[in-house]
Amino acid sequence: SFIGEESVAAGEGSILTDNPTWIIDPVDGTTNFVHRFPFVAVSIGFVVNKKVEFGIVYSCIEDKMYTARKGKGAFCNGQKLQVSGQEDITKSLLVTELGSNRDPETIKIILSNMERLLSIPVHG
Repeated sequence: SFIGEESVAAGEGSILTDNPTWIIDPVDGTTNFVHRFPFVAVSIGFVVNKKVEFGIVYSCIEDKMYTARKGKGAFCNGQKLQVSGQEDITKSLLVTELGSNRDPETIKIILSNMERLLSIPVHG
């Protein structure tokens, strides 16, 4: 099976089944791309039985290839990545995105979630 982000964003429905499925976003960061903001990628995932097996993200502008495989770790241009050991959320950096949905109820939920996160406090 195949799920494309651009077709889903255009309103086409999609259902994730147990079948092996490719999930592809050929222009991940469309708004960034339109505004010439240099964070754009091609994102590809492969799912079996509704579980991610591996993913690939190619950051076009940076020429960086991120790969990850279930049980095998994550890499950037072949170099192993590792999460930080930071356990104190007040010393973490918060990055968020509003998304493209401007439905008033959705915006209300997103802003409410952001308010709760920013009251922790975190860096952002």
